[in-house]
This record gives sequence, structure tokens and C-alpha cells, in this order.
Amino acid sequence: MGDKRLSRRSILRAAASAGPALLTISAGSRRVLGANDRLDIGVIGVGGRGGSNLDAVAGENIVALCDVDSATLGAAAGRFPAAARFSDYRAMLADMKLDAVVISTPDHHHAPATVRALRRGLHVYCEKPLTHTVEEARLVARLAAEKGLATQMGTQNHEHPGYLRLVELLRGGAIGKVSDVHVITDRPGKWWPQGIEAPKGGQTVPANLDWDLWLGPAASRGYDPAYVPFKWRGWWDFGCGAVGDMAIHLADPAFWGLGLGGKIRVESKGPPPQPASAPTWMETTFSFGPRGDRGPVTLHWYEGEAQPPAAIAAEIPMNGSLFVGEKGRIAIAHDGHPKLLPEDHFQDFVAPAPSLPESPGHHAQWIAACKTGSRTGSDFSYAAPFTETVLLGNVAYRAGIPIEYDPSTGRVTNDEAANGWLSKEYRSGWEVA
Repeated sequence: MGDKRLSRRSILRAAASAGPALLTISAGSRRVLGANDRLDIGVIGVGGRGGSNLDAVAGENIVALCDVDSATLGAAAGRFPAAARFSDYRAMLADMKLDAVVISTPDHHHAPATVRALRRGLHVYCEKPLTHTVEEARLVARLAAEKGLATQMGTQNHEHPGYLRLVELLRGGAIGKVSDVHVITDRPGKWWPQGIEAPKGGQTVPANLDWDLWLGPAASRGYDPAYVPFKWRGWWDFGCGAVGDMAIHLADPAFWGLGLGGKIRVESKGPPPQPASAPTWMETTFSFGPRGDRGPVTLHWYEGEAQPPAAIAAEIPMNGSLFVGEKGRIAIAHDGHPKLLPEDHFQDFVAPAPSLPESPGHHAQWIAACKTGSRTGSDFSYAAPFTETVLLGNVAYRAGIPIEYDPSTGRVTNDEAANGWLSKEYRSGWEVA
């Protein structure tokens, strides 16, 4: 099939004018699947990370493909010639009969695509960060809870055996009560540019790129290769900087294993803010209060050129974490395994028997949940509050002050102006509310 964008505009206008109710399908109307049945999946974004996600679900029925890059879309369609092709996911979601969708777009499209899919009653796998803003995370959490769908945020390392064993060590009290967690990444800089002014734009749009659809909910502007591909992550209008990228991976076991949540104080330091792009470095402290019998915890985040104190730097692996407890420390690298410190202190330590089941794989876990109603490790009931908290690092940085945030109300309580950074404006036709 050819590109459905133009032929479906009337559908989209009708849906938008009728409001969310038109796009809502009751849970009872969803197709009932057995464990051996195959899902009808639509894939939004099929290049880069999206290509990897497409590979991971290729054993199901790939019935629709969507990408704003016609060359990327054509390559994917060559592998799945029976799949319908779209450049506009709004048309795909309005037109196609689907069981589930996989969303692998830049951050600013995550919520517009996810919200539309959830309202259609579709199971959703969405790449991290789950949303572009704090307000979007709360909306996605609410919709997912209402719909009772199988959801998964694309934090593939959540299923890594090293993370599973780390969570068991934390829950088992291997290092006693944890007071501090240090998390570090060398991104940005070597991976994408940040701390720069917006380009003037107005350059020739590549023939294979639908620039207007790539912008989607963001304000219109001229094309510039400074944004596409992948460099988008460092621009506030399209990405969430290094916090939205690597903190969602690296801080995951801390939130999971320590049960972090509740009211929080967040302070971010960095160079003077640029209005268009995230900073070259940022150091953020997330201060959590006591939770039940657990004491307060401070999570320290270092990105780019930010560096921890020397004693911490000596033990923390780059792109990893260091947990500081009353009986010792645990260091772990991304895709690594936990290391108890000091080593001589733990020479005779016997790790607790595994209590968390080994995962069949991040995507396989989600596919099983779509068919059987089983749980996923990073479903939106976990992923949305986690994303909400992590993105507060950017809110504090852009607000220029330490903020105090109450997740029960979704508001910054010590500075009303800072609440303006919790949400954003959308171009007409791309709203999520």
C-alpha cells in the first residue's frame, strides 16, 4: 500500500472535532488472544532504535509501518511487503485495525502517539523516556490505569540479570540502609551537541523527509541538519537531554530497588541556560524523604562535564551507579553486574537466592502481556512516575531554583512560576488533552 497520510486527513479532522470519546474503544471490544496467537502490530518509527524494536517484534503480524523518512520506510516495507505504509501515525491509528503499537520516535512524539493509541484501546510499547514533559507522564499513567492495557517503556536493561541481582541485594539489605546513590553518564557532548543556540534553519529539506510531520507537535520552523537525525535529543523542543536519555536507564535500579517516590526536592546546577538546548553539563540532586521503614535517600546525577567527589569518582563506573549504604557500597555499570565494596569486607558474603524471575526479554515480556494479561517489568504504572520524577531535573535547571514537588497534586509547591516548565504547548492537531 502507498502512503495514507493525505487520504486520511478527513478521518483525523472528524476524530479531532469529536474529541477523545470517538477514539476510545472499550476493553471488552479488544480481540481476545491466546498465547500462541499472533498480534497485529503497527510500528511507529522504523529506523535506528525503531529498527531494533521492529526486529524484536517481527515474529508477530506487522500490519502497519509508519515513518516520516520515506527511504527508511521503504527499507522496512521491503521486509514486510504486506504491511500498510504511513507517514502520519495519526492516520495509521485512525484507520488500521490493530492489537498493539510500538513507538520509537523522538521524545516530543511519545505522548501524542501513546495517548492516541491508549484511547484506541491498543497495547503500547514506547521507547524511553516515556514522555517529553511531566504533565504528559501523568496523563499517560492515568490513561493506562483506566484502560488496563499491556504497556512497556523501552528500558531494555530493566531485564538485565545484573539489574535483577542488584535489586535483590538492595532489598535484602546487603549494604544496610542506603542513604545516597550516585549516577553518572558521559553524555552529552560526545554523543550529541548541547548548550548551543538554535540554528537559523531554512535549509533545503531532504527529499526523503517529511519535515512538517517530523516537527509534529513542536512549533513550526525551517529545516536544519542540526536537528535530524538523532541530534534532536539535545534540543528542548524535541528531546529531554541526557537526563531523559541515560537517567531513565541508569537510575532505574535505584527507583526500583529502593522504592523511591513521594514528595521530593530537586536542585540542578549547570552553565547558564540556553533557551533552545539542554546544557553541556548538569549536576542534579533528587532528595527523597523517608518511606515507611526506609530512611531518606539522595540521588546525585552527573552528566557531561559534571564530576562527583574524588572518593565517589574512584569507585563509580562511567555510565553506571554507586549505592552508599551503612554497611558498604555497591557499584554497577550499565549492562554490568553489581560489585560489593570494599571487596575485602565482602569476601565471605553469600548473595541471597534469586527472587526475581529471569526475563524472557523486554519485548517478549510485553508480547506475552498483550496476549495473556501478565505483567511487564516497566509497565506505565512504574514507568510514568519514574519518568515524571527524572524529568524534574530539567524543570529545576530551567526554573533556576531548587524545587519542591508533590506528586499527589503534580505541582511544584515552593514556586508557582516553576510549574510552567511541567507542560508545553502543542501545534494544532497534535494535542494530547
